[in-house]
Amino acid sequence: MTHELRLFNTLTAKIETLAPLAPPEVTFYACGPTVYNRAHVGNFRSFVAVDVLRRTLKHLGYRVRQVMNVTDVDDRIIQKSQEAGKDLDSFTAPYIRAFEEDMATLRLERPEHMPRATGHIPEMIALIERLQARGHTYTAEGSVYFRIASFPEYGRLSRLDVAGIQAGARVDTDRYDKENARDFVLWKFKSDEPEWAQWEAPFGKGRPGWHIECSAMSMKYLGETFDLHAGGEDLVFPHHENEIAQSSGGTGKPFARHWMHVKHLLIDNETMSKSKGNFFTIPDLLEKGHSAEAIRYLLAGSHYRKPLNFGFEPLQHAKAALERVHGLAGRLDEAADEGGEGEAKEACAEARRAFDAALADDLNTPEALAAVHGLVGRANALLAEGALTRAGASCVRAELEAMDRVFGVLMPGASADRLSGEEQAFFDERQEARRSRDFARADAARARLEALGVVLEDTPKGTRWRRRT
Repeated sequence: MTHELRLFNTLTAKIETLAPLAPPEVTFYACGPTVYNRAHVGNFRSFVAVDVLRRTLKHLGYRVRQVMNVTDVDDRIIQKSQEAGKDLDSFTAPYIRAFEEDMATLRLERPEHMPRATGHIPEMIALIERLQARGHTYTAEGSVYFRIASFPEYGRLSRLDVAGIQAGARVDTDRYDKENARDFVLWKFKSDEPEWAQWEAPFGKGRPGWHIECSAMSMKYLGETFDLHAGGEDLVFPHHENEIAQSSGGTGKPFARHWMHVKHLLIDNETMSKSKGNFFTIPDLLEKGHSAEAIRYLLAGSHYRKPLNFGFEPLQHAKAALERVHGLAGRLDEAADEGGEGEAKEACAEARRAFDAALADDLNTPEALAAVHGLVGRANALLAEGALTRAGASCVRAELEAMDRVFGVLMPGASADRLSGEEQAFFDERQEARRSRDFARADAARARLEALGVVLEDTPKGTRWRRRT
């Protein structure tokens, strides 16, 4: 049985019930990393919020089919690849690996599909051809552009007034000034770029613009209309506005039905960004002594539609809050041997109602965590009074474990019981390689795990792992 989820829809600026096209499955796309550098904790603010959404949907009874892209070709990547004297694959591979390691460190569930842009050039070309056939494009200086005047709904997502747009004004860079709508590039002809950054196409040799990548990949895996599109608020314009124009322009159908955007993470009240140099990567924070659990708790516990002012003091508060939850979980074995579960069962039911109601109300994670700590407080009181029985403790443990399936850090776990970030990344890579029948890559990932002391066993029920004794 599924439960209703009400979620703010950027498209309508209202909190609306998420209504999947084919319940109980929810199909959604989330913009992933652009791999010209290691992702920073500001990027992971969005990625963790999307992971909480994914986990919440499953908690509420839905099946999830999620796509998160990896942008491995754009202006910055090509520029930095050239500066490093490498081709695209050689340059981006370490950053893709780093992202997967950080995903595992922060316990993000792996989406069903993580396509790379360079693996989907034919789909992008096909979409551009559809746009050409429907009269949405023109060619200038060898590049193909989307004519936004051909799409009357342009600007609806970002609430941008395009009435006074200058006819013919165009831009061929992937990122451009906010509030400055211009015809955007779909296919770039760049004679000064290396051969390894160009592909053959019916409209000439070149490469895709950034925006067309997400449209082509989302529709390949989710269909021409899907349930939900998510990403950081900085992507509303121009990226997501352009996605809608080129997707609906090419198909004549609605694109994503619901749009979720995550507010920025701030540091010293400024947006954290690579260009400003005021950012921390996940390894940076770990080296400073902060735990991955505290980082995830802080990111997940802040409401996705409110800016999060990041700092070391909030991380310390997150650590202390987690220690209270972990402390109770470690003391549940101290419960009395005999007796019923009455008061504990009532506390669990009350906490579950509050927890589910908070998440169903626009992913109100602060209120959901308040329900967690309410249960922890009542269970601690029962323990102190000698009134928590084994049956009651079992009820509390089961409830905390259910809540932890959303937050991912509430239950303590010995390192021997969990893969490290690096190990999880190799494990996930092997699973993905096996699904795509890339057995050479799967074998290489398995060898790396064995070198780290992790032994895999493939069974009819899935792949299991154990540490070498």
